[in-house]
Amino acid sequence: MPRFEQDSDVRALGEALAGLRRDRGLSQAEAGARLGMTSQGWGLYEAGKRPGLFRPDVQRRLTAALDASPEDLALAAARIAADVPVAPPARGVESGGRGWGGAPVLAPALESASIERLQLSNDDLAPWAASGVVLEFDPGRWPRRDQGCVIDLTDGSRLIRLYDRADADRLYLRGGPGGLNAETVLDRGRAARVAAVIARLDP
Repeated sequence: MPRFEQDSDVRALGEALAGLRRDRGLSQAEAGARLGMTSQGWGLYEAGKRPGLFRPDVQRRLTAALDASPEDLALAAARIAADVPVAPPARGVESGGRGWGGAPVLAPALESASIERLQLSNDDLAPWAASGVVLEFDPGRWPRRDQGCVIDLTDGSRLIRLYDRADADRLYLRGGPGGLNAETVLDRGRAARVAAVIARLDP
């Protein structure tokens, strides 16, 4: 596997996985235990020595054990590949510690009563997500920069955008009829609920 081990994309993914784990204050043994694997098994993914790291189902399992998403992993890997320092997560360091019950190893990684789904019916967010893509979103999670978000408005309508930033009065979003470069500025008072997109499922 020498050629595989030298692949910079695999190394970036592995480093990104390690960064997400460290941000949550977990050791390789603690992270691996959440999936029923050894610290050595987890370490092989972080070292970029397991080709399965490119598989979406593997990414879902690994990132779910860190209370993250494949999108978080991809963003962190892109920053590493571009040699940009990875910022700590907006919610700070979290650790499930010994009290984390975890899901059964073979259970779907994102199975939760709070997770919701919707299917896109337009290309307002292409190429990030096109018509037909199913988005999974968590109403209990605030989005980070460049993460998808689903915003339920007080008038009963819904916006699906990429989150950029927020201040005390407004949300700054990207995407819409003008494409990903279009900016939407939304008064916070119009937003009844803001939920982070945690997965994109291709049709």
